[in-house]
Amino acid sequence: MDLTAGHVWVMVSAALVLLMTPGVAFFYGGMTRAKAALNMMMMSFISIGLVAVVWVLWGYSMTSGDGVAQLFGNPFASFGMSGLINTEKLISAGYGATFAIITVALISGAIADRSKFGAWAIFVPVWATLVYCPVAFMVWGGGLLGAEGAIGSWAGQAIDFAGGTVVHINAGVAGLVLALIIGKRKGFGKDPAQRPHNIPLVMIGAALLWFGWFGFNGGAAGTAQEAGLIWINTMAAPAAAMLGWLVTERIRDGRPTSLGAASGVVAGLVAITPACANVSPVGAIGLGIVAGVLAALAVGLKYKLGYDDSLDVVGVHLVAGLVGTLALGFIALPADGVGGGLFYGGGFAQLGAQTVAALFSIVYCAILTVIIGLAIHKTIGFRVSAEEETAGVDLTQHAETAYEFGGLGVGGAFQPLAPAAPAATVRDVQEEVKA
Repeated sequence: MDLTAGHVWVMVSAALVLLMTPGVAFFYGGMTRAKAALNMMMMSFISIGLVAVVWVLWGYSMTSGDGVAQLFGNPFASFGMSGLINTEKLISAGYGATFAIITVALISGAIADRSKFGAWAIFVPVWATLVYCPVAFMVWGGGLLGAEGAIGSWAGQAIDFAGGTVVHINAGVAGLVLALIIGKRKGFGKDPAQRPHNIPLVMIGAALLWFGWFGFNGGAAGTAQEAGLIWINTMAAPAAAMLGWLVTERIRDGRPTSLGAASGVVAGLVAITPACANVSPVGAIGLGIVAGVLAALAVGLKYKLGYDDSLDVVGVHLVAGLVGTLALGFIALPADGVGGGLFYGGGFAQLGAQTVAALFSIVYCAILTVIIGLAIHKTIGFRVSAEEETAGVDLTQHAETAYEFGGLGVGGAFQPLAPAAPAATVRDVQEEVKA
């Protein structure tokens, strides 16, 4: 089969989505303390390595094909991509891998500054296998939540074009569960050092995420008209969300911030993800504003409720993901003049379907993540010691740090060998010190 423009677009979109995970690394890395920046970035990069291998071996197979009790696909049906070689299915399989990768990477922000890297490396493939792949199958692969699934046929099929439930609600719930299992950082809510150490890095990460998100949302477009709608919505919603977040900051705190601008963009991108192909551009603007305001308000809940979601995975991804998913019950466009959201005369049917899908995803993800997280935490331990946390997880977990400031005790532990100083020079120095 000849390589078509459609094939090329999906491959380019897959590359854009893969770039988003290094974007997450920059975004999260800048939001941590300086002594945890590399560890935070490594948690994203190791997610790429582990999930990519899992996806090739059994992950893709679990999201497609004939289902096992409508929960997941047979992991051995296409094990190692067997049967896909010499077919165009490899293109869509590669595209799907990038979604699995970034979903897992997003979780890491909730447990920044205090997690064992080895424990995270165990959590990643297990969670991808037991949580991400089944939910992806149930929503997109014809499982429980599909049109013919046991839940979908009863409650109606939920709209999730690019991953409101599969990616963002999943990641937000998992982040909250792990934050509760691992516990708060030392000085949470009191230590002024627990602030972003590099805002320009955060904004670079947000820019990469916005750039890659056009592939994230647009890669599955079926027609030029649909692709155009997705592109405009992916521009408009995060722009409006950024404005909503900044206005909220201005009213609440007296100043709009760069961190707020970057976070607002991400909140808008999260909200438009499930709805990008099913709302009007004006609807996307309204959705973005609501998501930006609510996410800005939600990030402060961790201080009131006492859970330490380090980098606001819950406030941004869970809350904005829920906003985007549930909003479709109100503003979804009719398909060929039929159905649609409540505001288009479609009644409550779509809202019911969206609500059921969101609740199911929350419950399923929460239960499985509790089991996985506790199993790791109670065996090898998920959290570093208090001493290691104080020293910084960059040094204690990786023997390096992000910055070298002229020998002031930071920088990597591994140093290049230098020529030995002449003995006379050493004695001279010793004598000067004695003097």
